[in-house]
Amino acid sequence: MLLTIKPELLEDLEIPAVSILRSMVQKFPDVSFGISTDSEVLTHYNITGNTICLFRLVDNEQLNLEEEDTESIDATKLSRFIEINSLHMVTEYNPVTVIGLFNSVIQIHLLLIMNKASPEYEENMHRYQKAAKLFQGKILFILVDSGMKANGKVISFFKLKESQLPALAIYRTLDDKWDTLPKVEVSVEHVQNFCDGFLSGKLLVSVRLQVKQIVFLLCPFYFLLNKNSLGSEREESQMLVNGYQVQLDRRNV
Repeated sequence: MLLTIKPELLEDLEIPAVSILRSMVQKFPDVSFGISTDSEVLTHYNITGNTICLFRLVDNEQLNLEEEDTESIDATKLSRFIEINSLHMVTEYNPVTVIGLFNSVIQIHLLLIMNKASPEYEENMHRYQKAAKLFQGKILFILVDSGMKANGKVISFFKLKESQLPALAIYRTLDDKWDTLPKVEVSVEHVQNFCDGFLSGKLLVSVRLQVKQIVFLLCPFYFLLNKNSLGSEREESQMLVNGYQVQLDRRNV
């Protein structure tokens, strides 16, 4: 996984953030950690205070915790920050990673929907990951495990049936456009052609959803609480979907 996390400007190596960061190393073995107080590094990344930064290569994003958050950080908060914002070349969908996916500047999501218990899973994932590299910075590649009951609403949203899996589904948050490729043979060529077709405007399905449909179908896949960088709830709940925000009264959902 091409992901690096660096805490910048930790001038006092005895501050709590240092030991907490080091405790994350074993929990997240596929993440690279580092500590720097080099002034040139800080200037390069436009950092002026004690900060924990996550450098995400999949969309070339630098995510910073505010200085006040860094000073009050604990293991639970830092772990959640990493789990929410660590997007991989292929990110597996779950209620935590979906927050990071929708906070990304990349507006197109490609979903491979298949059962991880399938005998073809490992080989298909290898090809899917290979195809993901071709669209790095353009499309977020996501895996949805159809073997998990909780993911049934994702399948329903794209109007797919179990008999049509494995399938590819592509979705653009900006304008609600989406397309599917059922019963797909997962190969680099098929994935590339499907993505290229969508990017060029060739759609099999194009749906603009009504608000009531969104509330019913997208929860929990596209219904998110407005979060700050540590994932704590704000006073207003918001639905982040299709490139716009619909303010909702939580009691009416």
